[in-house]
Amino acid sequence: MRIGIAADHGGLTLKNELAVLLRNAGHDVQDFGAYTLTPDDDYPDFVLPLAQAVAEGAVARGIAVCGSGVGACVAANKVRGVRACLVNDTYSARQGVEDDDMNIICLGGRVTGPALAWELTQAFLAAQFTGAERHRRRLSKIADRERSS
Repeated sequence: MRIGIAADHGGLTLKNELAVLLRNAGHDVQDFGAYTLTPDDDYPDFVLPLAQAVAEGAVARGIAVCGSGVGACVAANKVRGVRACLVNDTYSARQGVEDDDMNIICLGGRVTGPALAWELTQAFLAAQFTGAERHRRRLSKIADRERSS
C-alpha cells in the first residue's frame, strides 16, 4: 500500500521509526517531512501536504504525528475529503476505518510509544471500510457540509 507520513519536531522520531517499519513490511512510503529536528517548525507545513495527497488519492492512507497528535488531527481535517482521527487504541484504529472511512491516523510522538504506535498503524492499515448503508449515509452528510462551507 502507498502510505504518506508526516510529522513536526514533536513527532519526528516516531515518524522515522514507523517509516522504517512500514517499508520493512512492504509498503511504499512517501515522507512529507520533517526531515530534520527543527524545534520551531510547524505541523501544518507537513500535515497539510500529506492530507492533500490523501484527498487526491496520491497515497492510499496517511499517518500524521505531532507531539500530542491533536494539532496534526486539527490540521488534516481542514482538507476536504480527509477523515483524520487521533487514535490511542487498536479498536478505534480499526473501527475508525470500518465505520467512518478514516483515511489518516494521527499519533502523538510524545505520548505514544513506538510499539503501540506500530500496533495502531497495523490495525489502521489492515482495516477496510465496510460500506454499510448507515455509514455511507453519515459520510454523505459530512461531505454535503464540506461542499457547502
